[in-house]
Parts: sequence; structure tokens; C-alpha cells
Amino acid sequence: MWKRLFQNKMAVVMIVILLMVALTGIFASWIAPNDPYENDILNKFAGGSRQFPLGTDQLGRCILSRMIYGIRPTLFLSLVTMVGTIGLGTIMGLLAGYFRGPVEEVIMRAVDVMMSFPSQIMVFAVVALLGIDVRNVIMANVLIKWAWYARMIRTNVMKYRDRNFVLYSRCIGSGETFILTRHLLPSIASEMAVLATLDIGWAVLNISTLSFLGLGVQAPTPEWGAMLNEAKNVMTTNPVQMIAPGVAIVVVVAAFNLLGDALRDALDPKEVLS
Repeated sequence: MWKRLFQNKMAVVMIVILLMVALTGIFASWIAPNDPYENDILNKFAGGSRQFPLGTDQLGRCILSRMIYGIRPTLFLSLVTMVGTIGLGTIMGLLAGYFRGPVEEVIMRAVDVMMSFPSQIMVFAVVALLGIDVRNVIMANVLIKWAWYARMIRTNVMKYRDRNFVLYSRCIGSGETFILTRHLLPSIASEMAVLATLDIGWAVLNISTLSFLGLGVQAPTPEWGAMLNEAKNVMTTNPVQMIAPGVAIVVVVAAFNLLGDALRDALDPKEVLS
């Protein structure tokens, strides 16, 4: 699988891009040319220069430095959202797909209820009830999105629950926890990896959208969606302030989507057998 993945040139390019972005965010304090929080009104809307490669914003802050520091909340919050979402969805999907009966009925009816409402409307409702805070945004996204994962993972579990290796494990007296964690979970791990990789682009876009609307990361913390919100009033007079974070979001989301496509091709059993 890994050999097939790294034979895909597009996958290699996307992995390199994402690693470079992640490492840039991790070592932002060494890479950023300026303090992202330092205001200098006298230098507001300055053009590109050696000191400010992408110029400055309405408060005289270095746009490039804020872009680099903005990687941390954008990627970190998206990863936390994805881990929480796929974790809860996996647990519910495993239980519904393996035990069936009343357990499946209760879980799937809850899934139907969660999926009957538009996801963004539900996120707004949860944030409105709990208050504007990044933790509440993550909690809202996890509570809304887990149902989609649960349905997908349940379908995959049902393909394996009656396979010979699972039936044999039951015959020799293996416990349910052992079967779930040692047989079924590894069997669906590849599908989970593809789902997570494809959907993390959605998480990046969603976190940025909520920050743009003022419901996510709050000023003065640098975050790409929040930077777009700050730049919307000066879009014509200082376009770089909006173009830079906008392009960054597009590149990262596209990289995750293309990597997910490559991973899906590498894990396709038809391709593996061919």
C-alpha cells in the first residue's frame, strides 16, 4: 500500500506540501520575520519590503508573520476536530454494525436525527447556546459530524462481522472487546484513513469559515479565517491582506483532498490485485 502511495507523484507532492506547512507552523517563532502581534500604525498598509515581505495590515502588523503563526490554530483545531469526530463516529459505528438489534436501532435513529438538520445551522445553534469560544466550535462540529462517520463505519463493519476470522474468534471464546479492537477495527482502518484524509479539508474550511464569521478564533490571535474577516473592508485598497490567507486555505484544502484521493486509490483492492 505504501509503495503504491509513494509511486503516485501527486500524493508525494501533496505530502511534501502539507509537511512543509506543518513544519512552518511548528517552527513559526524561528521562521516568522516579525512579531505577529506588534502594532505599528505609522506603517499600516505598507507595501512589500525586506522587513515586511507581504506588507502590513490595517494595524501595521506583518501579514507574512501572521500567516505563518496562523498555521497553528488553523491546522491544530482542524486536527482536533477530526480526531474527535472520527473517534466518536468510529465507536458508534462499531457498536451499531457489530451488535445490531436494539443497540443498532438506538444509534441509527440518533444518526438519522442528527443528519436531518443542516450541519452549519446546527453548529450555529450550538455555538449560540454555549457561547462564542473555540472549544464550543470544536464541540459543535464533533457533535454534528460524528453521525456521518457512524453511518459510513457501520456499513464497513457489517461487511466483516460475519467473515470467517470473526466467526472463528467467537467460537474460541474471544470477548467482544477483543473482536472489536483486534479484528474489526484493523479491518476498517484503511477506510477510516481515507475518510479522515478526505474530510480534514472540510474541517480546515469550516474552522476558517466560523472564524471569518466571528464565531471561531478571536482577535488578535492570527488565524487564516479571522485574517480574511479583518481584510474584507480593505479588499480593494490592500488586496494582499485578503489574497494571502485565501490562497493558503485553498492550497491546504486542495492538498488534503488530493492526498485523500491518492490514498483511496492506493487502498483500492481492485487496484492492489491488478
